[in-house]
Amino acid sequence: MPGLGTLINVATVVVGGVVGTFMGARLPEKMRETIVHGLGLATLVIGVQLSLETDNVLVVLGSLLLGGIAGELLHIERRIDQLGRWLERKTSGNVEVSTVDGSVDSARPASSRFSHAFLTASLVFCVGPMTILGSIQDGLTGDYTLLAVKATLDGFAALAFASSLGPGVVFAALTVLVYQGALTLGAGWASVLLTDPMIAEMTATGGVLMLALGLGLLEIKKIRAGNLLPAVIVAPIIVALVH
Repeated sequence: MPGLGTLINVATVVVGGVVGTFMGARLPEKMRETIVHGLGLATLVIGVQLSLETDNVLVVLGSLLLGGIAGELLHIERRIDQLGRWLERKTSGNVEVSTVDGSVDSARPASSRFSHAFLTASLVFCVGPMTILGSIQDGLTGDYTLLAVKATLDGFAALAFASSLGPGVVFAALTVLVYQGALTLGAGWASVLLTDPMIAEMTATGGVLMLALGLGLLEIKKIRAGNLLPAVIVAPIIVALVH
């Protein structure tokens, strides 16, 4: 049944996120801090690996520049924060958040942490060739093997992220449902429109966004990765124009 792979993926993210959220509340502060740093390092590694998929770094550069301009004009990061505040109000109504050292940070709203977790997990779960190729394969043939493998990996990743970043990770399942579901339903069009070079540059551009997330998790530099999201859409357009 086409779409089954996406449903399995959504389920593993929800289960992993819920289990991780409950586990995180029972972990010592220093352990949570170490987990966040570990996730940051792993995210950097994945980002580097994906970014090396590019065949032309100028395509990635152009995508980031044009996508960043579009993202700033559309205020995507702010809209993600607004979505985080709305989801936070609907789920708990909490307006304060405990920092990694256990103290309450009244200057940083819970929705900010919630949105950060939501954006980080959404990018990690949706960036990469497995997402695109698996969804197209599922939509065209009903073979969800590739998505099943991805779902297993995402489930463990959701557990790890939620244990340190909180319940915002669970809601990344909505992003998986919409993004992968759209690719699966439009598999016929996607298979025609998205060539291998396009997928490679989309993957590489997404890898750079993951590098931005990794730097944020390591508290090295806060980058508005949300405003760079249009770059993933711009990349295949540039490839089409170049070729």
